[in-house]
Amino acid sequence: MNFTFNRFALASLTVITTLTLSSCATSPTGRKQVLLFPESQLSEMGVQAFAGMKENIKISNKPVQNDYVQCIADSITAHVSKDVFAGVWEVVVFDDPQVNAFALPGGKIGVYTGLLEVAVNQHQVAAVMGHEVGHVIAHHGNERVSQSTLIGIGQEAVNVALQTNEVASSQLIMAGLGLGFQYGVTMPFGRKHESEADEIGLELMAKAGFNPLESVELWKNMAKASGGNTQPEFFSTHPSPATRIEDLQANMQAALASYKAADKRPNCQK
Repeated sequence: MNFTFNRFALASLTVITTLTLSSCATSPTGRKQVLLFPESQLSEMGVQAFAGMKENIKISNKPVQNDYVQCIADSITAHVSKDVFAGVWEVVVFDDPQVNAFALPGGKIGVYTGLLEVAVNQHQVAAVMGHEVGHVIAHHGNERVSQSTLIGIGQEAVNVALQTNEVASSQLIMAGLGLGFQYGVTMPFGRKHESEADEIGLELMAKAGFNPLESVELWKNMAKASGGNTQPEFFSTHPSPATRIEDLQANMQAALASYKAADKRPNCQK
């Protein structure tokens, strides 16, 4: 029994090791990653997930609000490499009070109306949007779905979800794309991803002509909006507002240089 188990364990370890070694990549900040899926497949996941959300969450019908978010998104995505997404980004404002936004592989951006109550100007909305697009630039969705595959969901399960157009019904895939919340093995990676997306997003918003100093004000607003009810950082996939502010300030000089060099200053109006 032990011999059989050991052979099985060794075979499993060999497969995982082979997959890991053959799928190594480096994030924009120089961090090592394991990416098991082609980006075309991640884009398909993103498109399916976004379609499911549009069916299940009310979409804002306020033209001014939609134009405001679209203006910010257009400014941000103009500075995203075509290697990340070569098409036209689809932007949807969801009529929902949660203070959040997201971006998905395949050129999809969602912003909840609750965010617009806390992010009080175009610069602060751009800070959030830059952060979310930063997740896509750094292939965090691929990395997280790859990790979930290695620890249990199986690549075949992912393929079945895609083929049956059921990505939006798969909690593990949705979580991998950043649309869920998962404890345990993936928790520390979530914090790394968030910090990395903050760094990428800060530079992205600055290049787009939005004031990076407003990213700090945004997280002060976030802390106020939470009423002090944020979870201890150890139990959260997201860094605390205080940690985020500290990290943003550490990268601020470079961002301010990019902001000064930006050739445009967007004027997006609510």
